[in-house]
Amino acid sequence: MAANTSLEERLAVIEAAIAELQKQIAVPQPMNWLQQITGSFKDEPAFEEVLAYGRAIRQGEESLLEAQDEL
Repeated sequence: MAANTSLEERLAVIEAAIAELQKQIAVPQPMNWLQQITGSFKDEPAFEEVLAYGRAIRQGEESLLEAQDEL
C-alpha cells in the first residue's frame, strides 16, 4: 500500500479481505480422504513390511508368512 493511503481506505481493504476469508471457511470444502493420507507412510519400514505381506498373500507365498510367524 502507498504511504499516503488513509487509515479508512486501509481498513476497508482489510475488512474486504476478512469478509472473503469468512466466505471461504463458511462453505465446507469436500475432503478427499485419499489425498489426505497419500504419502503419509512414505519411508515407513513397517508399511513396507505390510506391503510385502500383501504381495505374499496375493502370490500364494505362505512360506514367507509362516517364517515371519515363527519370529
